[in-house]
Amino acid sequence: MFNIVLVEPEIPANTGNIARTCAVTGCSLHLVEPLGFSLEDKYLKRAGLDYWSLLDIHLYKNLEEFLQGKDPNLLFLATKKATKSYTETSFPPGAYLLFGKETEGLPEELLNAYPGQCLRIPMREGIRSLNLSNSVAVVVYEAFRQHHFPGLI
Repeated sequence: MFNIVLVEPEIPANTGNIARTCAVTGCSLHLVEPLGFSLEDKYLKRAGLDYWSLLDIHLYKNLEEFLQGKDPNLLFLATKKATKSYTETSFPPGAYLLFGKETEGLPEELLNAYPGQCLRIPMREGIRSLNLSNSVAVVVYEAFRQHHFPGLI
């Protein structure tokens, strides 16, 4: 129903946890290189446990390759630089929920290209951010909530 997009993720355990979230919700996982780890990484596999066979996973060489042919209205960019909360956003079926690398977030040029598609998770001032896997879970479950959790029990 939804697509989780990790742009240049760096920490294998985060990606493994996100893969597990994708497996239990049926979301597709899109990974945009370069990755900060190998897809064979033991920490990645351990975090995803035995869910890897349940994943619909896509790998892209770069952001431009990922963006080719995508409907801009289906792109939603998570960033602490946004003013609109993720709860003020309506997520259509098939939406792509983009999250940036742990140390830098999404590229500035991407945020500038889609300013109306940027959203944030509210948090206290002065705190850098939530953990990437927690951020993904918060937003994806809000998207599912808006549609009354289709396919989930």
